[in-house]
Amino acid sequence: MNELDYLDLCEYILEKGIETTDRTGVGTLSLFGEQLRFDLTAGFPAITTKKLAWRSVVAELIWFIEGSCDERRLTEIQFGTRDESKKTIWTANATADYWVPKARFSGDLGRIYGVQWRKWKNSYGEETDQLENLIKGLKEDPNSRRHIISAWNPGELDKMALPPCHAFMQFYLRNNVLSCQMYQRSADVFLGVPFNIASYALLTHLIAKEIGADVGELILTFGDVHIYKNHIDAVKEQMTRKPYDFPTLDISNVNSLYSVTVDDCKLVNYESYATIKADMAV
Repeated sequence: MNELDYLDLCEYILEKGIETTDRTGVGTLSLFGEQLRFDLTAGFPAITTKKLAWRSVVAELIWFIEGSCDERRLTEIQFGTRDESKKTIWTANATADYWVPKARFSGDLGRIYGVQWRKWKNSYGEETDQLENLIKGLKEDPNSRRHIISAWNPGELDKMALPPCHAFMQFYLRNNVLSCQMYQRSADVFLGVPFNIASYALLTHLIAKEIGADVGELILTFGDVHIYKNHIDAVKEQMTRKPYDFPTLDISNVNSLYSVTVDDCKLVNYESYATIKADMAV
């Protein structure tokens, strides 16, 4: 698949989406059970019909890999400072009225993605480093069907500023080629999905490099995939744009999955249209 398949999904939701109320109060056009596939050998799937916030993508993924729950740490990774004037894609969640009374400190987001990846906690309080176990498993038992990381921890959903949308990933290693399938329970197709595509493509590349494998496919399977009503005009504008070719990814300076920096991950020959502004529903 290529970017036209993403735009086709946008069009399909506009045409067939069911008008739905949601927790944000904004409302959506919604469908269930759609999928996108990308051949990672054919270019890096960075959407070109609007500018991808690449530095934000890389910074957030590094933050997840670190296992952090601190929104100000994300600011530090992305901007090199914890200054309160700097905002990230998680600032609105960290400062949301429904969450602030639960936060343990300013910027705390609770036991979200990275915490679950690195410090999954069971009902006995025992922690599991899912990412470390994944890397070990891929190296020692490549044909296993258990190469899985889950961010959906039912016992801790009330301890998260936002329950995970991209909730579950499985890796498939055959003939030293690594593919990833991610299940996303809730997918904001305009703002979120392009970000998620790039994030999981980068993660697949980084893990492949860590274990000495080549990359294969990235598959995104969606539960509730939707367009927010206040994004409809923006989506229609984006659909008028003819995609450019996908760029390539340069991670030649990455020595380890656990020490990667934002500047280590570069998009080469990335050409895109301008950003299309739209508000995130919180």
